Amino acid sequence: MIDSSLIKMPRSTNSVASRARRKKIMKLAKGYYGRLKNVWTVAKNAVEKGLLYAYRDRKAKKRNFRSLWIVRINAAARLNGMSYSQFMGKLKANNIELNRKVLADLAVHNPEAFKAIVDKVK
Repeated sequence: MIDSSLIKMPRSTNSVASRARRKKIMKLAKGYYGRLKNVWTVAKNAVEKGLLYAYRDRKAKKRNFRSLWIVRINAAARLNGMSYSQFMGKLKANNIELNRKVLADLAVHNPEAFKAIVDKVK
């Protein structure tokens, strides 16, 4: 009887899948500078880092825009003799449910409509 531990099978690799995996990463690295775009190990690290930044900054973008809207509303409210916190407090008290994005857009593109809202809550 032959001992099965002595029989060696050839190592099988799935080169089709490996190539596809590498091609996917290299495609994502297109447009990078220098070796980042054409050397596998460098490109892989660059793409991984890029995807991490993309994930993180999708969250940060929401914070940045909210901050921008608040600055715009505050500036417009102060032009009409009211601070941001007073304005937002009076909006809530008067049950006016406009979000910051809409208020900021009104403040920038339609100041007379914003003034009308301020006059209503005063």
